[in-house]
Parts: sequence; structure tokens; C-alpha cells
Amino acid sequence: MQSYNFSEIEKKWQDIWDETKVFAAEDFSDKEKFYCLIEFPYPSANGLHVGHPRSYTALDLVARKRRLEGYNVLYPMGWDAFGLPTENFAIKNKIHPAIVTKNNIANFKRQLKSLGYSFDWDREINTTDPEYYKWTQWIFIQLFKKGLAYKSKMKVNWCPEDKTVLANEEVIDGACERCGAQVIHKDKEQWMLKITAYADRLVDDLDDLDFIERVKTQQKNWIGRSHGAQIKFNTNIDEFIEVYTTRPDTIFGATYLVLSPEHELLKLNEDKIKNLDEVKAYQEFAASKSDFERTEMNKEKTGVKIEGISAINPANNKEVPIFISDYVLSTYGTGAIMAVPAHDTRDYEFAKKFDLDIVEVVSGGDISESAYTDTDSGILVNSDFLNGKDVKDAIEFMFEWLESEHIGERKTNFKLRDWVFSRQRYWGEPIPIVDCENCGLVALPESELPLTLPEVEVYEPTDTGESPLANITDWVETTCPDCGGKAKRETDTMPQWAGSSWYYLRYVDPHNNEALASKDKIDYWMPIDWYNGGMEHTTLHLLYSRFWYKFLFDLGVVDTSEPYMKRTSHGMILGENGEKMSKSRGNVVNPDEIIENYGADTLRVYEVFIGDFEKAAPWNTNGIKGCLRFLERVWSLQEILVDGEEYRTDTETLMHQSIKKVGEDIEKLKGNTAVAQLMTLINKFFDLGQVNKAELATFLILLNPFAPHIAEEIWENVGFSGRITDQTWPEFEESKTIENEIEIAVQVNGKVRDKLVIARDLDKDEVMARAKELEGVQSYLEGKTIVKEIYVPQRLVNIVVK
Repeated sequence: MQSYNFSEIEKKWQDIWDETKVFAAEDFSDKEKFYCLIEFPYPSANGLHVGHPRSYTALDLVARKRRLEGYNVLYPMGWDAFGLPTENFAIKNKIHPAIVTKNNIANFKRQLKSLGYSFDWDREINTTDPEYYKWTQWIFIQLFKKGLAYKSKMKVNWCPEDKTVLANEEVIDGACERCGAQVIHKDKEQWMLKITAYADRLVDDLDDLDFIERVKTQQKNWIGRSHGAQIKFNTNIDEFIEVYTTRPDTIFGATYLVLSPEHELLKLNEDKIKNLDEVKAYQEFAASKSDFERTEMNKEKTGVKIEGISAINPANNKEVPIFISDYVLSTYGTGAIMAVPAHDTRDYEFAKKFDLDIVEVVSGGDISESAYTDTDSGILVNSDFLNGKDVKDAIEFMFEWLESEHIGERKTNFKLRDWVFSRQRYWGEPIPIVDCENCGLVALPESELPLTLPEVEVYEPTDTGESPLANITDWVETTCPDCGGKAKRETDTMPQWAGSSWYYLRYVDPHNNEALASKDKIDYWMPIDWYNGGMEHTTLHLLYSRFWYKFLFDLGVVDTSEPYMKRTSHGMILGENGEKMSKSRGNVVNPDEIIENYGADTLRVYEVFIGDFEKAAPWNTNGIKGCLRFLERVWSLQEILVDGEEYRTDTETLMHQSIKKVGEDIEKLKGNTAVAQLMTLINKFFDLGQVNKAELATFLILLNPFAPHIAEEIWENVGFSGRITDQTWPEFEESKTIENEIEIAVQVNGKVRDKLVIARDLDKDEVMARAKELEGVQSYLEGKTIVKEIYVPQRLVNIVVK
């Protein structure tokens, strides 16, 4: 028999799949549709590393299985190709970003095809294609018309390295998530998207989705919805300060207020502040910090008391001091809090530092030692008319009291802020808006889309904070589409997240010139049945794309309120040293080298065999070699093949068990245990010295999602009809998955002394008789008196002697 030549086999079958378009999805098929999706990659200059295929392979198993189960499967691929990495590479190497993108995509596509993925390549998309971003611009115009895209001057996150504005979600621990540079704050006019208008729906609709729990939790935490009260505190200057609190029941313990350093009250009343210089110095100090640094729990508490202005606690009419501190943000709530130091760790530390009153209002702790924060239940004390009430009743009572006294009202609040949408870079979608001297901001007519990027030789970012497009006078200066007067084009571009917020819709109709996709095709394919992606995109892409989809639902473009029915996430593949793969660490593994030396099927098998899909796993070259040895054994099955149209008695139970387990494990993304089951099955064949045709056919179909090339080649070699892609996924009979014979432990005085193989339904008397005859048991019974015989059916025997 010819040896296993994986290079030749894999190239052969990849060419066949390309030519026959066997994985092409069919619009409006009578089959039940199944749309499975992976996050499309950013085609960087470095190409794929072995971490990328983990997600692609896992969903490819699902897609291939679904086709064999009779579904009409859409499993598409495209490129999220605008953005900073390509532009930075282009600047460094003096190559235009469009050329860099084209080359990167060609390399990525070659690599993905070499892995044998069952993508429908006829539906390939590219976010930098004007025919694609025409519809990204169209969606932006609809947002603008509805008042959900607007311009606002605000304090923004600025990356000094990439020279662009970042959304809050792109700042990780105070640093740019792309380059790691420390982010600073700037006052700048920006385009914003009003994602906060959808905050309630983004939270509530999660309940009906099949998302893994940690994804739901991250979304909810980021949106940060809370229910509380907005309360007015009068001041000694005839103005009031509004605070937001989720615990109005603790108001009698509020011994001071804290304002954000940017609070409007300070600016409007500078003449009344006696220590204005000290206040201004602190404001400058706070402005230099990121939101993350300001709200970090374990940092030293800093602040300044406002001399000359104080507040009145409306519950007890006591005067309370007012401070400014950086741990209060102007962007959350009202930018002011009532501090209850007895029951909040941060407020407690602040109160201790500034020697402020600490009043217990929920009993149960020792506030002389630390704040008592376990206050979800408990009895109110030191709280006048609330004394003796439990927390739940006291909260509700205070809502009603505040409203009846006209000093407060119920309020729902969110941590989520509107999305900072504009970027001061070249390589992004132009924003289709002009600023007219007469009309103000005006959207381009839809007939003028796409507004394409101008061809330029210089696209470096500027130090002034303006986009490079601002320097292209003949492109910037234009006429107003409404009045024909002088106007200037918007020179900021969209962020990379724009194109990825709706790409899944373009896959259903990628060549449509009249709409982002036809309504009929959207109705047929949407929503997506299964979406997999990285946990790092849970508060970025996943949130943004759900927002855009809900907006399109409101427009009537789509008929469902959510784009994704099921969401799973994968753990990273780490370097062999256990660290994240990166060029700087020198631990990146190139899939091209693995495919060349071990084959694509080997890499695919290893990608799912490496460990629990949801957890990070270190790369292990020995593991790759083990997967190759497994496939070489699979190839050798051809040497022990015999005739047989049914499973043999010796294999029937294991065959049905394997069909059940492999199928269920693919659905649970537990490819590691599915492969282990296939290894158990092949060991059985070799133990018996043969495999018949019925057994081999089933084995190859089960193997096909994992190692499709070798499975198809053996199928053809042994003369089975058609191809595996034409076959039906095998079915199991539950009754035949149960072993007739089982092995049980035999104990004497609670210690295992031997094991016994019995028929599953053997009665107790016969089991006990056989157990006593075992050689390993008899020596422990000699000269002893049996005082008790215990049989736990199908598990163990215990003989108690003395």
C-alpha cells in the first residue's frame, strides 16, 4: 500500500472542493438553513499564527456535520481590513495601505485554503472595498438622520503613539489596546453614536439568547445598568446638587458629598470658592489621569474640600461638607455622589483620611475596624423614620418618601457611554457628511455613495490631532448638497468597528448593488444560528454589532431584534513557554511550517485535541507528532479492511457509542474528547486485527469534520460510492450504546482486592458467588467469618469479614 502522502492528498482534495463548489450555500433551499459564523480576521502582515485556526476549526466541525445532517449551511469568510495596524505597517514600510491590504488578504486566503476549511468563498467580503463600505456609509447616514450620530465637543481618550481618538472600550488599564501607549485626555469635537439609546434593550434581550454565561455577564457589566434614585441636596449658595444612588435607604449615613473635578457647579461658582487655587490645581492633577487610574480601588484616595460651599442632607437637614475627588467621574450618573463611609470601602478610606464622620445605618458590622458592606439585607439604625425596617422595605419606603417630598425620583442609570466614533487617520471609511456654511452638518445624498478615500501619497497622522485628509484641499472643499453653497467634507474617518458591525448581513447577499442585502435573503438566512469569537471582543465588536442590528431592525431592514442566537468563545493558544504568542516573545508558531511538516489534517486534529475549547492551552510540538501518528494509523486501516455490510458483534456497542459521543462532543465544542473516542475506536479495530466496510465507512464519516482530506482519500481508495460530502451523518441506537458486560470492583472490608466482569443484569446471588471465587479475594476470606455482603448494582461488591 502507498504510504500516507499528506501533501499530495490535501492539495488534491482542496482543488476538488474549489472546482465543485461543494460548500456553496444555496439561497432559498428547501433544506433547513444553518448559518454559522466566526469573527472574520484582520489580515495583518504577519499572516496567520496557529492560534487563529482554533475557532475556525471548531466551527468547521459543526458546519461539516450539519451538511451531512441535511442542512443548507452558510459558513462564510471575509476580511476586516481597515484600521491602524495596516496603516502603521504601510507608513513604516512606505507602501500604500491598499497594497498592503491586498497582499495580506492574498496570504491569509492561501493559508486558510491550505487548512481545508469548508468556507463558501463565493461570498467573500472585504470591508475596504468601496462597494462594501458604501453600505457602511449608508447605515451611518440613517443613524445621522435619526439623531443617533451627532458631533460633540468632549474630553476624549487620545493615543499619542497612534495619534488618534479611542473609544472607552479601546482603553485597557489606561493604555491603548492596540499599541500599549499610555492614553491621555484631550478636549476635542468628535462624532458620537448614541448607543445609550439602546442600553435597556442591549441588556434585556440577552435573557433570550444562548450565549455562554460569561459573555452575558461581561455585556451586562459593561453596560452597567442600575436602578436607584436621583436626589437633590440643597447648598448654602441657593443652588442644588443632584446625586445618584442605588441605596437611598442609607441617606442618613451620608456625611459628605463628592463631586467629580469637572463638575459644572465648580465652573459656575468660582467666585464663591475660597480655596480656588487649590481646587484648580487638583483639577489639573485629575485631568492627567485615565478613567481606569481614577477609579482603581486600591489606589490612595486624594481630594480637596470645597471651602465656601456646603450641602444640606435632605433627610436630617444636617450640613455636610463637599469634596472633589478623582474617583468620581463626570460621565457616570450626575458626576456627584453622597458618601456613606460606614458601608462603602472607598468612602470609608476617604473619610478616614480626611477625618470625616462615619455613621452606621445598617446594623451588623464593626465600623470602627472597616466599612460594613454586606448590606443587601439587614435592619436600619440611626435613621429616624427608617429605624427597624429591613433593607428591602426601607429602599422602597425611601423611593416613595423622596418623590412625595419632591426632592428625588426613581432613576435608571448606565455605565455605558455613547460611542466615540471618529478617528483621525487615513485608512478608514470616510464619514459621508459635509459642513455647510449655511446649513450646518449635511449628509451626502445616498446616490453619491460610496464616498471613496482620495488617492494620496502622504497619509501619516498629524501632530495637530487632525486627520491626514484635512490636508487634501481639493477633496475637502466641496459644495453643500442642500443649498449648493460652500462646504467642507468631514475629514475624520470611521473606526475599524464600523465595517464589522454589520458584515454578517453582507454575507447573505455580497454582490447586491441596490441594498446592503436583499430583504428576502435577510429573511431567509438571519438570524445567525451560531457565532464564535474571542472573549476580548465581548465589550467591543459584540456590543457594537448588536446595537447596529437593533437599529436596522427599527428601520425595518431586518425582521429579528438580535443578530446572533448562540455565542461561544474560545481560549487562546499560547506559546510553548505558556505566554501569549507574539513576535517580540519569539514564540509564534507559523501554521505554514506545521502544514508542510505534518499536514493540514494533523494541524486540524491537534487544534481541537489541544484541550478544553474555552480555556487557554499551550502549544506542544510533541502533541502535533502524536496527532500525525494517529492519522498514520487511520491510513493503515486500509491494510486490514475486510468485507462486511453490518457492524460485527465485537464492535457494535463501541460503534454506536462513538457515533453518539463524537456527534454530541462536536455540538459541545469538545473536540478533544471526540478525537479521544475516535482513537479508542481505531484501537479496537487493530486489537481485532481487522475492520469491515460498514465500520470503516462510519469511522470515516465521523473523522471527516476533523480530518477531511485523509477521510475523502481513503473513502475513494477503498471504492465506496460518491464522496463523503454526499453522505449522511450516521445515527446511533441508544439501546446499543449500553454495554452488556460491565466491570465492577470487589472489596473486602472496604478495600478493592479484585475486579469482576459480569453481565449487566446478573442477579445478586450469582454476583456474590463469583466474587468469592476470585483469586484476589479468596486469600482475604480464609479463616474469616463473613458478617455482611453488600452489592451496589453494576458498581461494586463489598464483603465484610471478621
